[in-house]
Amino acid sequence: MLQLTENATTIVRSISEQSQGAGLRLASNAEPDGALSAALVPTAEAEDQVIEQEGARVFLDQGAAAELDDKVLDAGMDDSGNVQFGISLQG
Repeated sequence: MLQLTENATTIVRSISEQSQGAGLRLASNAEPDGALSAALVPTAEAEDQVIEQEGARVFLDQGAAAELDDKVLDAGMDDSGNVQFGISLQG
């Protein structure tokens, strides 16, 4: 299952705390490069896998859940204050 770093937990929680039940949704794209889309959404979709960690909620569609099963989500802010996410292997 996808794990979140402390930074990712803090950032996801802070950007989604405006709306109860909101979270970061990661979804697989039909593109051959395997890219994922990320969006702040008010609630999970029916088939989403929901990961909750210390108040941070991440919703994964089926494709993203399979792709990220052995991964870690990290997050940080760039010099302009924009959130950037990174994914790496667990362990």
